[in-house]
Amino acid sequence: MIELNGITWNHTRGYIPMVATAQRFSELNPGVQIHWQKRSLQAFADAPLADLAARFDLLVIDHPSIGEAAEHELLLPLDQHLPAEFLEGQAHNSVGKSHASYDYEGHQYALAIDAATPIAGFRADLFARAKTEPPRTWSELLALAHRGLVTVPAIPIDSLMNVFMLANALGDEPFTRTDEVVGEAAGKQALKMLRELVQLSARGALERNPIATWQLLCDSDKVAYCPFAYGYSNYSRQGYAASVLTTSGLVRLDPKSPPLRSTLGGAGLAISKSTKHPEAALAYAQFVASPAIQSTIYANAGGQPGHRAAWQDSALNAATNNFFADTLETLDAAWVRPRFAGFIAFQDEASKIIHEYLVKGGYEAKVLEEMNHALRRAKKDRA
Repeated sequence: MIELNGITWNHTRGYIPMVATAQRFSELNPGVQIHWQKRSLQAFADAPLADLAARFDLLVIDHPSIGEAAEHELLLPLDQHLPAEFLEGQAHNSVGKSHASYDYEGHQYALAIDAATPIAGFRADLFARAKTEPPRTWSELLALAHRGLVTVPAIPIDSLMNVFMLANALGDEPFTRTDEVVGEAAGKQALKMLRELVQLSARGALERNPIATWQLLCDSDKVAYCPFAYGYSNYSRQGYAASVLTTSGLVRLDPKSPPLRSTLGGAGLAISKSTKHPEAALAYAQFVASPAIQSTIYANAGGQPGHRAAWQDSALNAATNNFFADTLETLDAAWVRPRFAGFIAFQDEASKIIHEYLVKGGYEAKVLEEMNHALRRAKKDRA
């Protein structure tokens, strides 16, 4: 009997689809048993991979950790083990840049089994009660927030992702200059905009991640709208929570601007280089990422597929209040973070710097300077 052990993150979207696909794969392959464990969402975002790769055969990972994994040769380069035509199909049917985000220095280190980026979500019933509509621009968003109807996840990691998003909207793509996260003018404005919104958001925003934010919207009889949080189709499924959320794309800075371009998330299925059973692990990875499984077993178990066919599937959209069709354009436009070795260390430090600013206020120029120092330290430590 071959036994494989996997690690994913602790949410219905992250855990149940892996258990369901493992069960079905074992039924089709009686000589293989797959056991899944879970870790917190925060650990998923920033925990080092070296320890996990030594303990598990299968890893559901975040793409910014790919540089670290490549530097330490922690994962199997899938391009050396899977058929070229299969990987070409994955690339062609990617949701946005999900598949490409796991390609690093010419090697594919994971399959994009899950796709996500911050999207907008709201309670249609509460908007009807308030006799208003979802905002289309930043000024309309602030006006809605002044009415107490808005919340946003503002824990450290999400706040950093939102600064990236706002900098992009202001015309200054992050990390385009050496040792500078974002230009000073755009960076200052992005920080001020985010802090104003967070201060107007429902109490507790600074302690809520996307999961807690969507749950609040489902449970609340007052908070009606979240302008951007990593999407979870689960909350748009009947019976999952007290209320069903409606989702959409993002607001614009002004009527003439394009919608905000959020920061890509999602998850990839990788295989540890230390696995003793690479053939079984590769077969399972292909099984999970296949369009048939992504659109059925994986998605029906609460997963948020990385394969485009699932996002365009009419039955799946009918079961999720049109979540996938209504947000696909936002996924396609999402911006990809750097993935160099050391980025996770930078991300962790910069997140805390921004969160402290959101809590206490201060000089935006100082915040940007501290972030630039964090970036230089992260790069120097890897030099």
